[in-house]
Amino acid sequence: MALQSPRGTHDLLPELQGKHNMIIQTARSLSERFGFHEMSTPIFEFSEVFKRTLGEASDIVNKEMYTFKDRNGEEITLRPEGTAGIARAFISEGLSQRTPLKLFYQGPMFRYERPQKGRQRQFTQIGVELIGASSPFADLEVLALAHEILKALKIDGQSTLEINSIGDPESRKAYVERLVKYLSEKQFSLSTDSQKRLGTNPLRILDSKDPGDHEVLKNAPLISESYNEASKSFFTKVVEGLSAYGVPYKVNPFLVRGLDYYTHCVFEFKTTALGAQDGILSGGRYDPLIKTMGGPDTPGVGWAAGLERLAMLSGLDATPPRPVALIPVHESVEVQTFALANTLRAKGLHVEVAFSGNVSKRMKRAANQNCWAAIVIGTDELQKGEVSVKLMDSGEQKPARLDSLETQLRSFAKA
Repeated sequence: MALQSPRGTHDLLPELQGKHNMIIQTARSLSERFGFHEMSTPIFEFSEVFKRTLGEASDIVNKEMYTFKDRNGEEITLRPEGTAGIARAFISEGLSQRTPLKLFYQGPMFRYERPQKGRQRQFTQIGVELIGASSPFADLEVLALAHEILKALKIDGQSTLEINSIGDPESRKAYVERLVKYLSEKQFSLSTDSQKRLGTNPLRILDSKDPGDHEVLKNAPLISESYNEASKSFFTKVVEGLSAYGVPYKVNPFLVRGLDYYTHCVFEFKTTALGAQDGILSGGRYDPLIKTMGGPDTPGVGWAAGLERLAMLSGLDATPPRPVALIPVHESVEVQTFALANTLRAKGLHVEVAFSGNVSKRMKRAANQNCWAAIVIGTDELQKGEVSVKLMDSGEQKPARLDSLETQLRSFAKA
């Protein structure tokens, strides 16, 4: 069998890795501007971290987690998402005295699912969490940041923010009762998966992709009909704030999160550019989560986005800077060439050194590396403190002094 990467994984070759790096740096920089600071959690956690937060009945826990026992017999899971690890760290590191905490994270996640366009078994996420703020303006803060990141990545024109409120626990409980009553009368018209969810996680039926379920849901009660005054007020402040900030949005009454710890606002930026895989950034408010994990009663809100889909959509140019090439014409000047390369790199220039082949082959290599200039270093010229600079695009040759080479190169680049 030929060696290859496992199904659902892929190699990031330099071009794609460069784009990923640019997306991460763009998100990191904007997050810092909003006061979010980066942190990292382990790639694997005790399985209980995810079972307790995601729920034993969730698809992630039942079907998608990479779980194994280590040599001590401890059950370990590769992280399928970022929020649970952040919440665990909040508790175990005693961070409750530092709220509100504004955190940015990025890194690999793992889920065993069928690979699709923009969806892999090992994938990379960026995300933010704002922990310790119960105000609707915290939701606005993370939504505004998401909008600014998508705008910086030139994705905002290809995406739409869909938002909904699943209310506070009181409103949600009242709605679930109404929804279950309605669906129970039509359960044999539901898909097999939705029939199973009716007894375990009925809200997830609302985001079913099955056409038959869509027909059943056309006349289903709306969650907004079950809002109490607190839920109405919270959601109104968020959508009014989005309008004031200039973030376009659409209220989607069928947008939900099937996990019990979500409350009030849930949201998703969607695109039509990737076919069925339309979600590119999603999140919501998870006020009960940290208490559920055994920590203090602490509200939170956040989102996550998959880098693979962002990279497919982003209009950013991730082409690396064009280097200059140093070409020694004889082995007797190779040491001096190497020293000159280090000097220019220390001054911020991108430098490639061509050490093999004749001058013609080295020039071809410089062209293949997209160098904008080739500096030819000869024995006689070096003794005089001079080099010859060939501008690769025009073919023009220019003499230059070694003692002012960096300055002259920058002048040539501007010209």
